[in-house]
Order: sequence, then C-alpha cells, then structure tokens
Amino acid sequence: MTEGTGSGILKENEQGFIEDPRYKQCEKEAWYGVILGLVNLVIWAVGGYGLGSGPVEEYSYIMGFPAWFFVSCIANSAFAIVATIYIVTRKMRVMPLGPMTKEEAGEFVRKGGESA
Repeated sequence: MTEGTGSGILKENEQGFIEDPRYKQCEKEAWYGVILGLVNLVIWAVGGYGLGSGPVEEYSYIMGFPAWFFVSCIANSAFAIVATIYIVTRKMRVMPLGPMTKEEAGEFVRKGGESA
C-alpha cells in the first residue's frame, strides 16, 4: 500500500508504519564512517607492523621519523582528515532533524534527499 500524497513514493508496511526517508541517507553516512575507520585501521596496521617489523638498524627514515611511524601515524592522520572533510562536504546532506509530516517526507524524497 502506498501513501496518498499524490506520488505514491512513501510506502506503508502492514502495521501502517511509514519509514522516515532520512533513514536511508543516515545509513549511508554511517557506512562512510565505518569504511573510513576500517581503512584507517588497515593503513595503520600495515604501516606499523609491515614497515616496522625489521631490525632497527635497517629502518628507513622520512623527515627524521622512522618510515613505519611516518606512514602509520602522520600520513595516515593526514589522509583521515582529508577523507573526512571530503565525506562531510561531498557525501553528507543537510537534513532537518525534527519530526516530518507526510507531505514534508514526500517532498524530501522527490528532491532526492535535499532539505528545503
């Protein structure tokens, strides 16, 4: 059964519940954070354990830091900051956080998730 706002884009379940259309966007944004966290962890582990597993005498240095430290801590932090800025400015959307009426929800969906 669809909602009667004229466009039929909001769907009701058997109990008459209409899911807030902002949930899909919120779920995508949460996955961006999870993926960024996992990438950050992998870079840190590969840099720290991969480059730092040999004898100290064989370490290479970047800007005075051991390569493992530079890659896993300094470069990885810079990457995480830049990636976070990109995600926040390009992938996340400005949405009202208060309750929505059915008409506002329908308009939100029609505009592709952009708030008024």
